[in-house]
Amino acid sequence: MVISNRHHLPVRESDANKYSHGRVGVIAGSERYPGAAVLCVGGARRGGAGYINYVSLSKFATELVLNSFPDVVPISKAREFKGDAIVIGSGAPKLPRGFTFPESRYLVLDSDAMALASNSDTAFTVITPHEGEAAKLGFPVKSGDRKKCALALAKHFHVIVVLKGFNTVIASPDGTVIIDKNGGNELATAGTGDILAGLIGSMLASWSPSNLKECVTVVAKAVAAHGLAGKFAGKSKAPVTATDVLDALPLVLKTNR
Repeated sequence: MVISNRHHLPVRESDANKYSHGRVGVIAGSERYPGAAVLCVGGARRGGAGYINYVSLSKFATELVLNSFPDVVPISKAREFKGDAIVIGSGAPKLPRGFTFPESRYLVLDSDAMALASNSDTAFTVITPHEGEAAKLGFPVKSGDRKKCALALAKHFHVIVVLKGFNTVIASPDGTVIIDKNGGNELATAGTGDILAGLIGSMLASWSPSNLKECVTVVAKAVAAHGLAGKFAGKSKAPVTATDVLDALPLVLKTNR
């Protein structure tokens, strides 16, 4: 598939079905952070994938997800997932060091799950740290040089890095760097990163990029859409919440089908 420069999402063929545009698994949320599961799954539902599995880590989080999105299909164990992209970490309990990632073509790691990036043998892996999380991984931003930090992370872990913050940096282990300027301070609120992780996983599954360059392009599309959704949410001039950003995603993506 040629990755369009005009559209955030691929155009669906007339004979498309729920499996033909990607299947995403989400491992997110916990008893302490059940809302993270809702936001991450919500982002995944808007990224073009036709089928979403939620791996149940918490009874309360599962109830919230299914009450919010009855089209999502729960599964009880990560190893049951068979699909295209898996998103792990948003609000989830810390995973053991020996955790085996479910089989998939694309892996998106957020929050504490990023510490296991070196465990991944998935074809294409994305991590989504903010500056504090980058420092925990051993790569603090020095002298304000976010580009250098993101590149160092990408090359060390052999992953695509989305260094969140003002002018989000997308960096690839091949040295490619993209600076996204769509996101503003509207995204500076709890939960927006959970949405982004789900959105990235879903857009990778729906576009099905076949090489690193195409993956970076799709990830950059997701980051741009997320930032633009924040801009739409901020038009009301009221304080923006993560659910406002989630609700604004269709305004960004609706013309791209």
